[in-house]
Amino acid sequence: MRSPRRCSRNGCPRQAVATLTYVYSDSTAVVGPLAAFAEPHTYDLCEPHARSLTAPRGWELVRHDGDFAPPPPTTDDLVALADAVREAARPAPPSPRADDEERLPGHQTGRRGHLRVIPPSH
Repeated sequence: MRSPRRCSRNGCPRQAVATLTYVYSDSTAVVGPLAAFAEPHTYDLCEPHARSLTAPRGWELVRHDGDFAPPPPTTDDLVALADAVREAARPAPPSPRADDEERLPGHQTGRRGHLRVIPPSH
């Protein structure tokens, strides 16, 4: 399943809302709304990184005026939401019953899976 596009900045987990493109022939960096498709040589940015970006020295920065709108949900987003709802609706596994525990005379034994915890004998 495809995940939503994330900010290209290292370590940033935020959702991308803008695309940065460098126009090398004009020495211009352009920050605009998120492109419809991720393309080579462009960078997806979250809103804080899109707003704080500066251009290299000697370059012009053209920035989109106005708010950066988050991208509309895709069919993948709807499928992920449906899967999450199905997972949350699954019944919880039954809790262990008291009579499932094994007991030894004079000692209480706890059981977890295939391992047993037996208290030391005195």
